[in-house]
Amino acid sequence: MKCVRLLLLLSAVAAGLPARSQTTPGGNASQRAVSLEKAGKYAEAQQAWLAILAGAPANAEAHAHLGLVYALQGNYAQAVPSYRQALKLRPGMSGVEMDLGLALFKQGNLAEAIEPLEKALKQAPNDARPRLLLGMCYYGTARYASAVPYLRAAVEQSPTNLDLRLALAQSCLWAADYAGALDEYQAILKQDPNSAQADMIAGQALDAKGDILGAIAQFRTAESVAPQTPDVHFGLGYLLWKQGQFPEAAREFQAEVSLEPKHGQALTYLADIAMKDNQWTEASEYLQAAMAQPRPIRLAFFDLGLLAEHDKRYPQAIEEFKRAIAMEPEKPDAHWRLARLLQTMGQTEQAKAEFARVRELHETKAERLIQQMAHLRSVTPQ
Repeated sequence: MKCVRLLLLLSAVAAGLPARSQTTPGGNASQRAVSLEKAGKYAEAQQAWLAILAGAPANAEAHAHLGLVYALQGNYAQAVPSYRQALKLRPGMSGVEMDLGLALFKQGNLAEAIEPLEKALKQAPNDARPRLLLGMCYYGTARYASAVPYLRAAVEQSPTNLDLRLALAQSCLWAADYAGALDEYQAILKQDPNSAQADMIAGQALDAKGDILGAIAQFRTAESVAPQTPDVHFGLGYLLWKQGQFPEAAREFQAEVSLEPKHGQALTYLADIAMKDNQWTEASEYLQAAMAQPRPIRLAFFDLGLLAEHDKRYPQAIEEFKRAIAMEPEKPDAHWRLARLLQTMGQTEQAKAEFARVRELHETKAERLIQQMAHLRSVTPQ
């Protein structure tokens, strides 16, 4: 799933949670500043709090309220140091940890927001806001196992919120809680029988459990209800590729590329299929396009090695196989290809070392789809 959905969800969560401080200072100047604050005159309130702080820089309540009026004007970057100063002067101030966590969250500083939100939840265990934000912070920083309990609690509070359910289902999936992911899939289907995202999550979970035929069926369902969904054709294509159904897999990868011409993984697998059919020129074109993308995958380097070996560009082939090994040293295929080439070129001792490494490694199976889909996200499973 693309990072766009995550960003939209984070924005929606942030928009629904207004900043609010629970401190209520005394004094005439402070009362006037609070009145301006409550009247929505935030710029005037800001000046009033700054005036108070000019004469009393150790006034924790004033720092907290100054942070609040900054936040209410959308100026979270200035709100944060004000909240921090308030907490430095008076640790544990009621409501300020929540305000700080929310201001950090709204700036997208998810990892930094976790500590104050954890403190806010300890201060107010029944407050749903820090729990929801913590779930989204852990989700957004790829700490999926940590996100699950918070997101599950948030879903219990808002059972009809499909975006939250999808975030929970994805977190279960990426935390290897496949049963939990499938449970959420069933819950999503009751509300939205045509949720392609849910079908894709279920497909990845089934593939991870070893039910590749069930996974293919789920991706076919997703494709039928929403053929424009990003990565749905890639996911189905990869499952078919694993099954050796190369012509059908190629059609799916082509469909993905027609939607996203710069889809590096789909281009790589198209190259791989072309090579299996001895279409070397076509494979080279696909690989050049794949390598132009920001994050080439290991298979692209391996196939570049095969291409160079086919063209008898042996030094180049050696370099490509070494790159593939550097990315995933536990896979034996690149070691074996490298060993053969080194042997051909008379580098006997190096070849022996690579052959020995091949013997140490067990034959590897194709990766699970979830590992492939991880490359498509801005954040990856831990």
